[in-house]
Amino acid sequence: MPVLLIIGVVAIIIVVGVLQAAAARKRREAMMALATRLGLRYSAERDRGIASRYEFLDKLDQGSNRYATNILSGTYEGHEVMAFDYHYETHSTDSKGRRQTHHHWFSFFILKLPKRLPELTIGPESFFSKIAQAVGYDDIDFESHEFSRAFCVRSRDKKFAYDVCHARMMEYLLAHRKMSVEIDSDSLAFATSSRLVPERIESSLRQLVALRELLPDYLFEG
Repeated sequence: MPVLLIIGVVAIIIVVGVLQAAAARKRREAMMALATRLGLRYSAERDRGIASRYEFLDKLDQGSNRYATNILSGTYEGHEVMAFDYHYETHSTDSKGRRQTHHHWFSFFILKLPKRLPELTIGPESFFSKIAQAVGYDDIDFESHEFSRAFCVRSRDKKFAYDVCHARMMEYLLAHRKMSVEIDSDSLAFATSSRLVPERIESSLRQLVALRELLPDYLFEG
């Protein structure tokens, strides 16, 4: 390879690295400013303990090298919440027998509930199909054919699923068709398919609180 071409490739790699580092720094600064404004804590460190603490949530129980980063936590509108970027790895072997590592990123929002509840997952059919096969229970149908076509709802406790997916909840979810919601133990959570976007975090927290407020009060009695 000609020397000038090598120099050009190295220069491009350096420029790309510098630009990526600057973008990451700007993103962290935006998150710190948001956390300060909302009265939340912020950490850019990798936290491998979150996967262990919340491994009962299906979405956090996948792959290897699992960790959270860019973590916002604290009290928001009277609820204990957490939001973070999440990473995990999967592996495959190509046609030549070489091991390949695949990095997966998404963001997660969790709200702590005042009582432990049964497991329930709500999401687009394609998103939950593999999870359903793994845990072995069927999609639950509802009187609203539109909702049943748009969402896959699974829980071993069908009464609980019907209690959660009442008319107003179904109406809300139909207006937010990309949401993937999970309830398990004392956590209400949803995931997004991309890393945290500072400008959208507060609106996602509001959605999390809206979901909590749509849960019937009688679920937390007794």
